[in-house]
This record gives sequence, structure tokens and C-alpha cells, in this order.
Amino acid sequence: MSAHVENPGHETVAVIGLGSMGFGMAQSMKRAGLDVTGYDLVQPTVQRFVAEGGRGAGTPREAVRDAGIVVSVVVNAVQTEAVLFGPDGVAAAMKPGAVFVSSATMDPAVARSLSEQVEALGLHYLDAPISGGAAKAAKGELTIMASGSEQAFAAARPALDAMAAKVYELGNTAGTGAAVKMINQLLAGVHIAAACEAISFAAKQGLDLTKVYEVITASAGNSWMFENRIPHVLAGDYTPLSAIEIFIKDLGIVQDMARAERYPAPLAAAALQMYLAASGAGMGRDDDSSLARLYAQLSGAELPGQNKEPHKA
Repeated sequence: MSAHVENPGHETVAVIGLGSMGFGMAQSMKRAGLDVTGYDLVQPTVQRFVAEGGRGAGTPREAVRDAGIVVSVVVNAVQTEAVLFGPDGVAAAMKPGAVFVSSATMDPAVARSLSEQVEALGLHYLDAPISGGAAKAAKGELTIMASGSEQAFAAARPALDAMAAKVYELGNTAGTGAAVKMINQLLAGVHIAAACEAISFAAKQGLDLTKVYEVITASAGNSWMFENRIPHVLAGDYTPLSAIEIFIKDLGIVQDMARAERYPAPLAAAALQMYLAASGAGMGRDDDSSLARLYAQLSGAELPGQNKEPHKA
């Protein structure tokens, strides 16, 4: 990068949102030698980060006071906007030349709007949704789909290098990263639905599900989601590593984008209906592999651990 960024505190980072992803991202940056301050609505989580050697803050504004990089790891566009411009919003407290790195999954049009508002304040905005799950976040091995100005990339580089195994630089305007993430989420949501449909169908056939898993993961019908999610079904453990409600949100965004473009997305639409049905059946906060339980309920198939109490978040 050729641009020089006036940002002498570029190695001081604030992480807003210390959930399963944000905590690991904060750990990875701290491990890389960055000075990291964490904030979360759940103060015991902040205390845990402090106990592991990080800094803690009682408010978002306190967290960003000295930060050259602010990494926002919240769920959606509404929460991102609140982090920036809400009652304790960080945009007014960030120092000139600092960069706001937005990791939430959102509609590309919203990402562009937030970027314009942030940049009007003399700050930088990097549209940087993430993929890889909590385990890779903790190892600093995420995939980041980023777009933004050259200055935003330069300012965020220390954090990006610490958090990710792969950083895809997808363009110089916000929204492109968000759009690529939505393509990923379309595939992920459909693949999980297909995997759950298949394993429940196998159960309905009376097959040995462990053997089915072994065969499929060595065959052409395998997918990353089948390989990753079906062990939850085999264990009868639906503790939420990624909840049903996440894909209701994400596939809902896909449908909104598709409708605006007059683009048919029937497979994503069908998958969304299954997630909605699972949520309506009381599984919204359970793991997204709970679609298999829904198929079992609809068909009378028997899955492992079927008589267990469902996880309560």
C-alpha cells in the first residue's frame, strides 16, 4: 500500500462485541502483540478477557478512546449502526484517521450507507465480514471478505494480519465485501438444509447414520457443511455454535437482495422456510443442525438423542 496514514496509534485496537467470534479475534490480536481493549454488554465476558491479559472497558466510547483500529463484531446492521451512532456510539469518540472495521453480515446497501456516514467524520470504514467460525477466530485463521479505501486497508492492516489466514481485498468501496459474504451465506444456508434433509432421510430408511456419514464424507455428495454439522446430529447435541436464527437473518437478506434485483433464488427461499419452521417449533436459538430434528418431527424418523431435552439458550 502506498498511502501514508496519519495514525500513530495503529497498534491500539478496540473490539466491540466479545461473543464467540469477537473474543477469539481479540485473543488473536493480543497474541500478535497488539494492545487490545474489549467491550461487551455482558461484563463477565469483559472480565474474562481482562483475566487473560487484555484490557477491558465499561462502555464502547471508553474502549475506543485511544484506538487507531475499532473492530466491531456484532450480529447485524442494526447493532452496527447502534455501535457507531447510538447513545454511546463510538463514531463521535474515535480519533481522526482511525478505522472502523465492520464484521457484521448485512445488506451491501446498508454497508455503503454506514461507510459514507463514517467517512464524513474524517474516519475510515472497512467493510469486512468474516467466515470460519469460533475455532478459527481463536487461532487467527479467519477468512475476511473486505472492501474499502486504500487508506482503510492500510490503517486496519495490523488487525487484519492478526485475525485472518486469508484477507480478500475485493474493491475500494464498502458493500462489495458484504455482497460476497451474502453469496457465501446463501450457499452455507442451503448446504446445511440439504445436509439435514439427507441425514434425516437416511434415518427414515433405517440406515446406520455413522456409516452414512463415513461414506458421504468420502464421496462426491459431501460438503463442508455436511462434514461440519452432521456430527452434531450424530451426537444429538444441538448446543448453538451457529443458531437457526442466524440463517433466518442471512437468508432473509439474500431474499431481500434478490427481490430488489428481480432475481429468482428458489433454493435459498426453500431453505429459509425450513429455518423459519424450525424457529416456529421452538428451535430458534438451537444449533442450525436442528433442521434435522425438524425433518425428523415431520417424517417420524428417529435421530440420536431424540428424547433429550432441547438446548435452552
